[in-house]
This record gives sequence, C-alpha cells and structure tokens, in this order.
Amino acid sequence: MTIYLDIVFFENVFMNYIIIFATGVVIKNDIKKIRILLGSCIGAVYTIVMYLNIIPIYSNFIMKLILSFAIVYISFKPKTFKKFIKDLIIFYLVSFVFGGCVFALMYFLKPQMAQIKNGVFVGAYPLKVALIGGIIAYAIIQISFKIVKMKLTKKDMIYRVEIIINGKTISIKGLLDTGNSLKDPISGFPVIVVEHKSLYSVIPEKVLNNINKIIGGETDELIEDSQFNEIISRFRMIPFSSIGKQNGLLLGVKADSVNIILDEKMKSNNKVIIGIYDKSFTKNGMYSAIFGLDMLEGGNLNERIAKVKV
Repeated sequence: MTIYLDIVFFENVFMNYIIIFATGVVIKNDIKKIRILLGSCIGAVYTIVMYLNIIPIYSNFIMKLILSFAIVYISFKPKTFKKFIKDLIIFYLVSFVFGGCVFALMYFLKPQMAQIKNGVFVGAYPLKVALIGGIIAYAIIQISFKIVKMKLTKKDMIYRVEIIINGKTISIKGLLDTGNSLKDPISGFPVIVVEHKSLYSVIPEKVLNNINKIIGGETDELIEDSQFNEIISRFRMIPFSSIGKQNGLLLGVKADSVNIILDEKMKSNNKVIIGIYDKSFTKNGMYSAIFGLDMLEGGNLNERIAKVKV
C-alpha cells in the first residue's frame, strides 16, 4: 500500500487541531486559531519523524512529554505555571477521550486498508474516523465537564477577593453563593457581605465596634471622630432577610473597588457595597466574605496575573 507523507501530515494536522480546539473550549481559553494551527503542525511534524523513524530517540517517552508541553504552551500560552499544568492535564484528558473514540470506531469499522507503523495510524480511513471520533469525543467531554461543574464543592467556589476602601486594600477569601442576590436598594449596586474582623485595616475601628449603634442612629459620641466623618458619606443601610431574622439591616460601606481573582484573570468592579457582618461565617475561617453572581457578570475583566493565591 502506497502512503503519501503529505496526506499523513495534513490528516494529523486536522486531528491535532480537533484535540487542541476541544481543549481550548473546555478550559474556556481565549482561542487563537493561528496558535492552535501552529501547535497542530508541530504535532504533525513529530508524527512524520516517528513514521519515518529518522531519529529513533524522538519516539521515546521523554520526547513525547516534551512535545505535549510545547503544543500546550504554543497553543494557549498560559501565563502561570499553575495554569500551564491545568491546561496540560485537560489536554491529556481530551487526547485520551479522542484516542479512545477513534480506536473504538476502528474496532467497529475494521478498515481493510489501515495499518499502524512506528506508532502512527495510516490508511484509507484516518480522516473520516478522526472527524466522527472528534464529534463523539467532543460531545462526551462537554457532557462530562457539565456534570463535574454541577458537583462543585464549596472549596471549588472560593476565590481571592481584594477590597479597596479609601485607598487601603485587604485581600480575603470569598465564597461564591449563587443564591446571594443582595443589593443596595437605592443604587442597585451588588453587596458583598464581609466579616467585620476582616475590615479593621480599611474601615475605622470605631465604626466596626459600634455597628448596631450606627444602624440605630446613635452616632452622637462618634460624630466628633475625624475618621468617622471621613467615611460617613459611604454609609448605606442594606435591608435583608434570612432564616431566623426577618427585616434585618446591614451597615454597608461603598468600596472604591472590589477585585475577584479568577485563575490568572481579575474581575474588577467599582460599584460595590461592603455589607458588614458582625459574626463569623465559619468556625475554621475557610472564607470571610460572601458574594453573588452579579460580581462576576458585571465590572471589567482585566487579564492580570494573581500574585497571591487563595
């Protein structure tokens, strides 16, 4: 059987492109088609070298590992080592699912003109099998990851939150609560509820130690304090209802900005109210703030590497 290297090359570019593109969709990366095509071509060149057995060392495990590193880096250019490892793992998972689907189709179709030489599958059916296998694999991957996302634990929904008030910044852990829709009734700004003990470096101590008095309007003894007067214009009263407490009030403070770190990207919003909670959310301090989906849907998404990890 005559094998044409140009056909083998383009078939492998096509198959590699499907795998890398599916990986990009799963990791929700900003897909650059030219980068994916370049990564696909590098994989295809490696396949030709393996097929011809020009340099035997190219077929060993270490070289295959280095190749996968190169393909992932060129295709997605992850900005942190953590993101690179995450992308690499997803790339392997997608590749294994894709390979399993293709070999399953090979088993059922049993093409007569197909063969494997030096670990490379060639013959009359590769392109058709790759296309059908790619569609099936993509469907399996999408369904699988949706199921996994539905079973996220609280730990998976904890993010680093930066709060800036009067030019001062704190960094805390915040829990994404999809049921939290608390808003300031006047401005409509979303409210992040934060434990008061986390706010001492950005909000005056006299405010945090007298929350109930301020809510009740008992501010006569505080009005002479200069720090209190600096922040009083930021005060908001946030009505809320919870289990065991109806028609409650939270003291809110308008923040300069709130940043939520999502992997290596940062979601910034300068229209946020900080609701001060005078108790603790957890006994082990797993998180000290609660925010809703409004914080992720609004604001600006800045691509910036997170310097501090949760």
